[in-house]
Amino acid sequence: MRHPSLAAFAHPHRGNAWMIAVATFALGSVVGAALKPAVTLPAAAPMKPAVVAAPAGDAALAAPLARRLDPGLIYPAEVVRVIDGDTFEARVRVWPGLDVDTSVRLRGIDAAELHARCGDELAKAQAARTALETILREGGVTVSRVGIDKYGGRVDATIATRNTADVATAMLTGGWARSYDGRKRGSWCG
Repeated sequence: MRHPSLAAFAHPHRGNAWMIAVATFALGSVVGAALKPAVTLPAAAPMKPAVVAAPAGDAALAAPLARRLDPGLIYPAEVVRVIDGDTFEARVRVWPGLDVDTSVRLRGIDAAELHARCGDELAKAQAARTALETILREGGVTVSRVGIDKYGGRVDATIATRNTADVATAMLTGGWARSYDGRKRGSWCG
């Protein structure tokens, strides 16, 4: 089974095609919630299914789709690979039998970059990636509060695992990341 990749739409010659891919992901989420599917994980990691009523009225339909997603909707995900300390690639189950491969950025944090400007930043980036790999290995990974990241080809979301309710908070608490509000990021060197 082929899994579409949102990163494939981020190429500059394709314009804003990635936005169509994200909108498709969001539309699948809304339709799935409207039809009230029972979403469950394997017995080792049970979760409550989230149910969303279909939007009513023209005003609701006119609102941007990403803003109409229910923040309580939870998607099971399989980690494909960890990219760095705040981003990983996942296969997200958006509908029974429909998985979407996408890069997921942990909401509200910034970790040092592996394409470092100095040795100190590289050491911090490697430690952050290792920490994120360890946390995600707990299993039972879920994606919620899905939004569009400011950079193309990935989504911004809240991540949880079987043993960690909020992976971003765990990264902050462990000292592998710092809070990030979307503005210019500070240097990790020095």
